[in-house]
Amino acid sequence: MNAVVLLPVLLVLFAGGLIALQAPTNVMLARAGESAVLAALISFAVGTATLLAVWLVSGHRSGAASLGALPWYAWMGGVYGAVYVAIAAYAAPRIGLASLITLGVAGQIIMAMWLDHMGALGLARHAISPFRVGGAVLVILGVVLVRRG
Repeated sequence: MNAVVLLPVLLVLFAGGLIALQAPTNVMLARAGESAVLAALISFAVGTATLLAVWLVSGHRSGAASLGALPWYAWMGGVYGAVYVAIAAYAAPRIGLASLITLGVAGQIIMAMWLDHMGALGLARHAISPFRVGGAVLVILGVVLVRRG
C-alpha cells in the first residue's frame, strides 16, 4: 500500500477508534445529566468549539463564501451526527458497546452501498456487486456473532 493510500486508511482507523470512545464518554454525560439528548448537545458543543478553534488556526477561509449556494440537504450532516450520538448514548448501556458499534457499521455499509449504487449526493456510481453484497452479509453475520457473544 502506497503512502497516498496508507495515511487516509490509518486516519480512518484512528477515527473509528475515537467513535468507539465517543459512546461511553457520552453515556457518562447522559447519566450525569439524565438525558441522552443533553449528552449529545454537550458533545456537539465541545466538538463545535474544537472545530472552530482548528478552523481559525488553519487560516483557510476561502470556502465559506460559497456555502450559501448549497442545496438544503447539504446542511443535514450535523442532524445525522446528532441523532447517532444521542442514540448511542441511550443504546450503549443497554446493548453494549460492541453491539452498538457493529450494528452501526452494518447500517453504514447498507446505506453506503445504496448511496454508491445510486451515485447519490454527488458521489461516483459504484454498482452493487456480488462481492459487495457478500461483504455486507459477512458484516451482518458479525453483528449476529457479537450479539450472541
